[in-house]
Amino acid sequence: MNFDSRITRAPSAFEPSLGAEAADLICDLRASTREVVVGAAGCSPYLKRLIAQEARWLEQALDGPESAVATLFAELPEITAKALPSGLRQAKRRIALITGLADLGGVWPLEQVTGVLSDFADLAVTTALRATVGAEIARGKLPGMSTDNIHDAAGMSVLAMGKMGAHELNYSSDIDLICLFDETRFAPDDFHDARASFVRATRRMAAMLNDLTGEGYVFRTDLRLRPDPGVTPVCMAMEAAERYYESLGRTWERAAYIKARPCAGDLDAGAGFLKTLTPFVWRKHLDFAAIQDAHDMRLRYREHKGLGGAIKLYEHNMKLGRGGIREIEFFTQTRQIIAGGRDPDLRVRGTIEGLAVLCAKGWIADAAAADLSDHYRAHREVEHRLQMLNDAQTHSLPKSDTGFTRLAAFMGREEAEMRADVMARLEAVHELTEGFFAPEAAPRPAEHSFDERVLTRWQTYPALRSERAVEIFNRLKPDVLTRLSATAKPGEALLAFDGFLAGLPAGVQLFSLFEANPQLIDLLIDIVGTAPALARHLSRNAGVFDAVIAGRFFDDWPGTDKLSADLRAILAAESDYERKLDATRRWAKEWHFGVGVHHLRGLADGAQIAARYAELAEACLRALWPHVAAQFAAKHGEMPGRGAVIVGMGSLGAGRLNATSDLDLIMIYDADGAEMSDGKRPLPVRQYYARLTQAMVTAMTAPMAEGRLYEVDMRLRPSGTQGPVATSWQSFQDYQENQAWLWEHLALTRARVVAGSKALGADVEALRLSVVQRRRNPAMVLDEVAKMRARISAAKQAKFWDGKLGAGRLQDIELLGQAGLLGSGGAAREIEAGLAACVALGWMDAAGSAALLRAHRLFWHMQLATKLLSETVIEDAQMPGVLGQGGLAFLLRETGFSSLADLRAGAAQIAADAAQALNLALPHNEKEA
Repeated sequence: MNFDSRITRAPSAFEPSLGAEAADLICDLRASTREVVVGAAGCSPYLKRLIAQEARWLEQALDGPESAVATLFAELPEITAKALPSGLRQAKRRIALITGLADLGGVWPLEQVTGVLSDFADLAVTTALRATVGAEIARGKLPGMSTDNIHDAAGMSVLAMGKMGAHELNYSSDIDLICLFDETRFAPDDFHDARASFVRATRRMAAMLNDLTGEGYVFRTDLRLRPDPGVTPVCMAMEAAERYYESLGRTWERAAYIKARPCAGDLDAGAGFLKTLTPFVWRKHLDFAAIQDAHDMRLRYREHKGLGGAIKLYEHNMKLGRGGIREIEFFTQTRQIIAGGRDPDLRVRGTIEGLAVLCAKGWIADAAAADLSDHYRAHREVEHRLQMLNDAQTHSLPKSDTGFTRLAAFMGREEAEMRADVMARLEAVHELTEGFFAPEAAPRPAEHSFDERVLTRWQTYPALRSERAVEIFNRLKPDVLTRLSATAKPGEALLAFDGFLAGLPAGVQLFSLFEANPQLIDLLIDIVGTAPALARHLSRNAGVFDAVIAGRFFDDWPGTDKLSADLRAILAAESDYERKLDATRRWAKEWHFGVGVHHLRGLADGAQIAARYAELAEACLRALWPHVAAQFAAKHGEMPGRGAVIVGMGSLGAGRLNATSDLDLIMIYDADGAEMSDGKRPLPVRQYYARLTQAMVTAMTAPMAEGRLYEVDMRLRPSGTQGPVATSWQSFQDYQENQAWLWEHLALTRARVVAGSKALGADVEALRLSVVQRRRNPAMVLDEVAKMRARISAAKQAKFWDGKLGAGRLQDIELLGQAGLLGSGGAAREIEAGLAACVALGWMDAAGSAALLRAHRLFWHMQLATKLLSETVIEDAQMPGVLGQGGLAFLLRETGFSSLADLRAGAAQIAADAAQALNLALPHNEKEA
């Protein structure tokens, strides 16, 4: 489509005669296009000069602006090196002219205008770089390089930063570039020669673009965003730059790299470098401390540029002043920095694009995203017109009434209406962004009656070592004390919060999180006042709070398949094995924390909570196992034969865990006739799978930066601790069919393959069913169960608040339930099914089964609750003080009693009834034991 058919607006000529003079230079202008040209040249001396210089080219370009740009882009790389400086300047004039007119006439939207300017900048840098690197190669100054290496600049990569990187280049923008080279393409002895050559090429490239000649300039080129520009060369090795960012990189540099983009030279090397910086730019935890960093940067800009104070239109800086473009960019980038480490979808370069994805992800409201996007476009249009007037890198509104009159005409608007609109937009942006960045004035100290000695010792805690942590916490403190005062037992709540604060190793990140999300303080106080054990875990793992505000905390439970898929995607993004292990721990802790909070707040019942803990553990095993196997295979070869399976035993197999459960596992492998692995360091199959099993156990249990994942118990394998840690499929079959004790067959009733080879897993399940379904003498089964019950009772001292051990409690009941599963020969693993089978087999009556089910339900809920509330078994003498008011209320809610006395009496009676039912079902000799 031609230019004329798409015109939607036109400027008014401030000096009509000058505008008409320019329009007369172009033949056969249609009326609408003439209006745009007259208005443009009648307001902008710069555009009038461009029209005079490029009138003949413009006549053709107006027939198809996009085609004209495409032709220019195609022809520019064909210009000879000698003619390139002149050719680049002519191309810049033409691009400036067509984009200016297309912008003024509404032919192109803002994104297309900035996109064409950015694409031309990419092309200009690429063309200039190839010319200067080519000259170095021609002179033999780049060791080992030939003309074949010119296309990728012999390993040099140019990163476009700022607006160029985001494809948002403004009309008269300079370009910010970081120039790097891939040192791995050169021998160590050639490094210094290569660097010197790249430095020369960079300087000549910058001069070709930047120098003002009689034909103008191409782009003002700024190379100062590189690491430590005062002492580093203009082109530096990627490895040196990476070391700088890892050790010395600052928050403003992190923000700058959000928009970084390889634009010229070796694009693959540039992309690889940006990937290595991912941990620097995008932190693994939600980074609310970035808000203060960004606010400090805003204040420094204002102070440096003298832009503080109230908004006044005259000479107001549309970029850096209050309510300006930079405010919107900072708001967007800071939000991206906060959450982009956890959500790669937020890692976009453009401001409008960033606002859209932040809105879609729930980080900003729909109205705020829409308003800021609208204001951003409007601000950029004003900025463009200011720059088009004289091709000046200015962002300031006019300082005189005449200047405003000219600007209004250039924008095709009434002056009074334009002034009011610009002021309203500046104020709206300021209001939308200032509250996010600027902390409110320190609130007045809250009135309270807390022990001042407790408050005073907070100053000595590790979390409050830094001045910044103290500053943020002092802003939070009145709100914290107010919320603590509102709890049922303020004194208890204060001491619980004190314990949390004492264990916190650092405070800036967490305090910033609370300041930005004050609703989390209520959640923290709820946790510390109810579950001190969970609060201590929080002190050591405060990053789990990220999950609360990451958008999924209160969603429906996803289940094992979705959980394992989520973790697999996270692990796939990590290349380093130890980082995979830490990522697994971090991910699991967040979900584990979420299950605990849902339990505390009654968002799921005990059965659901137990199943969630088990599904979370299974998801970890499923997702992590392939990575452990691959790491092991890199040294010793792929798994010989059909591979291996991990079998969950006990509570994991039954799909029912508590907050502190370890994992009972068995590893079974099938070498399928193979004798050795085939890796760089092959191993005999038995040694291979034994060491692979140990590697998996280590991956789960090793204390790393993010702590342990789970404790693992492998004593339920054939022959227990005397047998190999990994059991061959043939040995497992033979053992279960010919050698296993009855208690091992009881354990098999709840065994379940949780990870590994599907084919081998199906065989293991088939064997399990065949063993469980074997005909047995009921009297023998019950006699063995009675003996086992007696041995357990004699070996382990039961405590009242341990729901597992003791007559009529979980382990006692589960023994008979497993016997029922074994006796009935069914596929079920649930104890409830086993107790029903006991009735069907005539081992007990319905009343006895009901007593056992009631006890199992009570003590399972007690176990779930106490394991969340305390890291150790609660001593009865410490009750109820050890739990506090909140913990006791939670325990009573979960067990269905109204007071501690009722719970004590009820638990004792229910256990006695269950024990009596067991005594009636089992042989008499057990009752005498």
